[in-house]
Amino acid sequence: MKKQLIAVSMATLMAASLAACGSSTPESSTPEATSKAAAETTKAAAETTATENKEYKVGIVLFMDHPSLNQIKDNVASELDRLSDSMGVTFNYADYTFNGQGDASVLNQISSELISDEVDVIIPIATPAAQVVQAAVEDKGIPVVFSAVSDPVSANLVSSMEEPGANITGTSDALNTNAIMDLMLAVNPDTDYVGLLYSNSEDSSKQPIADAKKYLDEKGIKYIEKTGTKTDEVQAAADALVAEGVDAVFTPTDNTIQQAELGIYEKFLDAKIPHYAGADSFALNGAFMGYGVDYANLGTATADMVAEILVDGRPTATFPVQTFDNGIATVNTETCEALGLKIDDVKNSIGSLCTQIVETKTEQEFSK
Repeated sequence: MKKQLIAVSMATLMAASLAACGSSTPESSTPEATSKAAAETTKAAAETTATENKEYKVGIVLFMDHPSLNQIKDNVASELDRLSDSMGVTFNYADYTFNGQGDASVLNQISSELISDEVDVIIPIATPAAQVVQAAVEDKGIPVVFSAVSDPVSANLVSSMEEPGANITGTSDALNTNAIMDLMLAVNPDTDYVGLLYSNSEDSSKQPIADAKKYLDEKGIKYIEKTGTKTDEVQAAADALVAEGVDAVFTPTDNTIQQAELGIYEKFLDAKIPHYAGADSFALNGAFMGYGVDYANLGTATADMVAEILVDGRPTATFPVQTFDNGIATVNTETCEALGLKIDDVKNSIGSLCTQIVETKTEQEFSK
């Protein structure tokens, strides 16, 4: 009986204790605190939703229509689509993509339209497009992320590759001219007369041509320069090089010459003159060999930089310009055969001088 009374007393005490605990209200559970926590949660959720649903207007300005630049544009677009899905935002580039048609006045009109549209960023593709766009938006606060600018410092776009210093950064397709000259001599060690074919209106060609001259001078190899700023002038320049009897022709990453390549490559073929150039698109359009960066990768990297700037808030002024390995040689197998060369012999002669050898045939555009 005594044990039962003790048990009952203990039960009563425990119940009273629990009741007392239940009646005390922690500070965090006060109406004011609960209301504040709910408000903060609602605010955080709203900010997350706003970020996830945010649309960024992305202007894309193509200098002109040709395979390498189109390849960059297509890969910028596909990477922005992928990032839209993975980051929960929308990169709207479809309404703001334009082709400058190689015309400065058209590029200026496009720049004005994009400023009026209040785009969040502009991606100019190729040096001339970047120069026009940057001049138009420099004091507008619009970030510029260029692509395929061979020498951003000499083009007066950035202060340095490491720290651009303004509202602009991007990706460079800088050409290792000495490397492509090494390929030329590896294929034909007896080369002693080289034609330099380029447009003197493109800043991107100036340094590679200077580098080519220095290289050839050091090797004691004769060279001749021919230029053109329009397709008919380029064709005339090609005819002049054939008449000179050069052993090979070198062209840097030159948009003007590339656009005319489909109209001149047969001139060189008929004369058995191999044409070496600074982009794979030249080989796609009939030249013997293109050498340089992977333009698909260049486009993807450009889009990634755009996302870092718009979504992550990375400042362009301290965002280094990205450069890439110049190690991919693209050989046109049809042209190789027409020149009387065997593709296996060519690959054996240049294999140690490049990181990758790609075979292609003459077409208008790259396959998607």
